[in-house]
Amino acid sequence: MVESVAEHRGVDRARFEREIVPAGRPAILRGLVADWPIVAAARESAESLAAYLRGHATDAAAESWFGPPEIAGRFDFVDDFRGYNHDRKLATIDQLLDLIFRQRDSAKPWSIYAGALPLARHAPGLLADNPMPLLDAAREMLVSLWLGNRTVTAAHWDLPQNLACVVAGRRRFTLFPTDQVANLYVGPVDRTLAGQPSSIVDVDAPDFERFPRFREALAAAEVAELGPGDALYMPSLWWHSVRSQDSVGAMVNFWWRDDPAYEVTPMLSLMHAAMTMRGLPANERAAWKAFFDHYVFRSGGDPVSHLPENARGLIGGDVESIAAFRARLAATLR
Repeated sequence: MVESVAEHRGVDRARFEREIVPAGRPAILRGLVADWPIVAAARESAESLAAYLRGHATDAAAESWFGPPEIAGRFDFVDDFRGYNHDRKLATIDQLLDLIFRQRDSAKPWSIYAGALPLARHAPGLLADNPMPLLDAAREMLVSLWLGNRTVTAAHWDLPQNLACVVAGRRRFTLFPTDQVANLYVGPVDRTLAGQPSSIVDVDAPDFERFPRFREALAAAEVAELGPGDALYMPSLWWHSVRSQDSVGAMVNFWWRDDPAYEVTPMLSLMHAAMTMRGLPANERAAWKAFFDHYVFRSGGDPVSHLPENARGLIGGDVESIAAFRARLAATLR
């Protein structure tokens, strides 16, 4: 039996910052955005939601995914990983809504999905009408709209922290702690479905003969069942698969990071390390692990605290040293 994500009600910004975020675990925030105008429109009818979105939408097109009825909403690679089981085409919000509504009464609908449409580009007035009470509006963040019908996204992780707010339809999130990576049978890290590596296991119908360790992942999984007005807080790097359960679904996401502005995704470091260390003998890999533990993961504390500040370099966060190393790294990669 998969555990349910912890549920909270009446959370304000002070409690969110004091309790929810520091806990580092997913949290259902029941009814957090129930008073948003877009949620009220969706509760009235799918047509009211569409009218609301059309009233805020620009004619900017975004990549959208379209899958034949045979995929049953599960967007994925084809068997040899050389392509996808769906088409990717540009569409505006207005066009997407038309296509979604055409499929509503079909017994075998085409799967339609548009993820992470930046509101600043596609519906700039929507955020002002539907503010996020838990985040400072001045914080640097990415706010995105998700539109589609009955679809499934493979288990993947996001680098930023995430507040996923359901606007229309029901959504089921299946979440796995970061350390379940070895049990999730992750696909290629350098050729992905949507930016981040994702599991190739069908979370809802796993093939345990092919993926036996996935049983261990399920034992550690948590599930969040959300309806319109509910939100889910997801810490950075938690794996999550999402099933949209209705013929018209919409969600707004808030993504943010607490890293310094100069930081880029550590995924690039991981891929570079895998490239440079893959062929090393086992004893050398073990030796390098000691260096990584010391300098990167700081298992013994600050590794340069014994040095004067002017000698701590990029490991100590010196901006000039970081810039010089970036140039050096770029030169080696060329």
